Amino acid sequence: MQPESLTVPEVASEPLLDAAGYQALTGVTDSQLADLARYQTLLAEWNEVMNLVGPATLATYWTRHVLDSSQLLAMAPDARIWADLGAGAGLPGIVLAILLKDTPGAKVHLVESMAKRCRFLTEVVAALHLPAQVHNARAEELNLKVEVVTARACAPMTKLLGFSWPYLHRGALGLFLKGQDVAMELSEAEKAWNFDAELRPSQSDPRGRIVQVKRLSRVR
Repeated sequence: MQPESLTVPEVASEPLLDAAGYQALTGVTDSQLADLARYQTLLAEWNEVMNLVGPATLATYWTRHVLDSSQLLAMAPDARIWADLGAGAGLPGIVLAILLKDTPGAKVHLVESMAKRCRFLTEVVAALHLPAQVHNARAEELNLKVEVVTARACAPMTKLLGFSWPYLHRGALGLFLKGQDVAMELSEAEKAWNFDAELRPSQSDPRGRIVQVKRLSRVR
């Protein structure tokens, strides 16, 4: 990882979007918007009985969850096969699956080790007829060939790179949504891993960063 890659321009301010604002900003179709709204309803309903997302974040759903997730597509516009590790509430995986729904050959693997969260993910996938598959398993135990591996709020970078190893060493691109402490996490990760990383600013949060990872190997 090159030191200069840790310097990225700041986003001017955090956008506060509703459904119409998100559609105007991104150009999603009415059908995609309807699926995202249905997902919002399911997320709110299930969040009342299990801890999927912070309750306060539901008020900023279109920015905090949808825009935060969907911005990844612009970084890998030709990718069709994705894996979301520690999928949890389906962020970013469900949002990606909604936006890729009408794309030929698209599939999102939702990898989650907690069975109760897998039940939620399975219901959403079925209700919205998404091109996604739920795996009730640990990420490092699967042998999936994907083009992009992603995660949000899954683990510190050292552990996350370990979870991602089976995917990255087979040629996948890593796109990981991280917060303001990412530089410290990357420095710590360099003690265990060799990798190329580039930081990109987040569209949804001026403090957030997207970590693009290529070429992963263990430190000998």
